[in-house]
Amino acid sequence: MAAQARSLQGRVVAITGGARGIGKATASALVRKGARVAIGDLDRELAERTASELGGETLALELDVTRRDSFEGFLDQVTERLGSLDVLINNAGIMPIGDFLEEDDLTARRMIDINLHGVLFGMKLALPGMKRRGSGHIINLASQAGKAGFPGGATYCATKHAVVGVSEAVRAELRDTGVEVSCVMPAVVNTELGAGLVETRGVKKVEPEDVADAIVDALERPRFDVFVPRETIAIYKVMQLLPRRAREGIARFMRADQVLARPNQAERAAYEERAAHSEPALEDGPAAGGEPPAEPPTDEPAEATSGKG
Repeated sequence: MAAQARSLQGRVVAITGGARGIGKATASALVRKGARVAIGDLDRELAERTASELGGETLALELDVTRRDSFEGFLDQVTERLGSLDVLINNAGIMPIGDFLEEDDLTARRMIDINLHGVLFGMKLALPGMKRRGSGHIINLASQAGKAGFPGGATYCATKHAVVGVSEAVRAELRDTGVEVSCVMPAVVNTELGAGLVETRGVKKVEPEDVADAIVDALERPRFDVFVPRETIAIYKVMQLLPRRAREGIARFMRADQVLARPNQAERAAYEERAAHSEPALEDGPAAGGEPPAEPPTDEPAEATSGKG
């Protein structure tokens, strides 16, 4: 008999990268469930427009996930204005793609700062209060690129593997505390971040609302592994039973090796141009602190919203 769904009515939820894409769709789904939602985004103006669209007293706040003080201030405002945090959804992320040897170091650093350090900061800041109360839920947006390596997205895959690994480890550390951790692993999602990407044979692009529905379901019926679409978990499990050469052959047959390696650049151009200028930390040196880079970035491709889908 299926466990009864947990009510989300009145739950306080903070979503990073919540102004568009998966974050916006998730905020909308949670508002409909009666949750009290705060969206944090680097684009404060867009976050405010999104919050206005969603209604339900949705709170819009500026957030740079690469800076611990910004993340701390974001969560402090959420608590002050909405109440104790019940759910943190670490959704913000970027996906610059291209040949690994052509990737400049600043692009790699940005991915690590946003996709990984952003998740680490969020968990380290949100979990102490959840542990004290004996309840709470962390949702980390990874990707199916966190379960395999895809040509054209080597560093992105590395960051998403890290998100899966840290989520598994922290979940084990939190056993018997009453705090849940879930890891969401979408296939290609029909957002700006997924623009121009080749579909895997047999696995069509999913919509941001599909990912949002899966997140809501994981909150109502907690589980760790959240594959979107759900049927891709069967593909993953079968692939793990095969020797590497067979897995790689099947991946080529399914065109999985082309998803990130052969995008339609024209379809991605506008998004990359916008996203390449969306991170203010680039003007001040490394986002996570330390000395500024020795050389300025050169033609770096970058995108900002949510995890691969």
